[in-house]
Amino acid sequence: MTIDLVLGLGNPGVDYRVTRHNIGFRVIEEVARRHGVSDWEQRPSCELAVITAGRFVLLSRPLTYMNRSGEAMRWLLEEFGLTPESMLVVVDDVDLPLANLRLRRSGGPGTHNGLRSLCEEVGTGFPRLRVGVRGDDMTGDLADYVLSSFTEEEANAAKAAVERAADAVETVLRNRFERAMNKYNRPPTTDEL
Repeated sequence: MTIDLVLGLGNPGVDYRVTRHNIGFRVIEEVARRHGVSDWEQRPSCELAVITAGRFVLLSRPLTYMNRSGEAMRWLLEEFGLTPESMLVVVDDVDLPLANLRLRRSGGPGTHNGLRSLCEEVGTGFPRLRVGVRGDDMTGDLADYVLSSFTEEEANAAKAAVERAADAVETVLRNRFERAMNKYNRPPTTDEL
């Protein structure tokens, strides 16, 4: 499986920068940083960067806000002649404990409105990397929780989650999807946190 586009889901703007919901953006930014990318090109519904990972790979952050991410994804696929199967989506998952990862070839949206938007546009047949953002203190309204920042106690685990997820993306980009699933679809060790 060759991935040509990595799409990190999140909300644009400084108000959302460090929220749980924006961990997809943070993972994409970490992958870009590792490849020396600092400038992102503005497009109608997203920001783009290109990295070389044995071939050219697009990185993208939608500017449409989470619940309309499908609009940006549809534009990207059409603009660059890509298929949903050639795209890896990186997204937060409140159903997974903080720093746990789940890499899958396809699947439904679950409770995630950003994934729901993507599935409404192209179905469920695209790979995704879910990054756990649920801390021990999850209470109250789900929307309020995912739009909250990580606590001071969670900051190190959140940083480790971003780095670990970026490692998983890098493994997938080397055409090692199965290896990435075997390695990263397990809880992180204490050394990884």
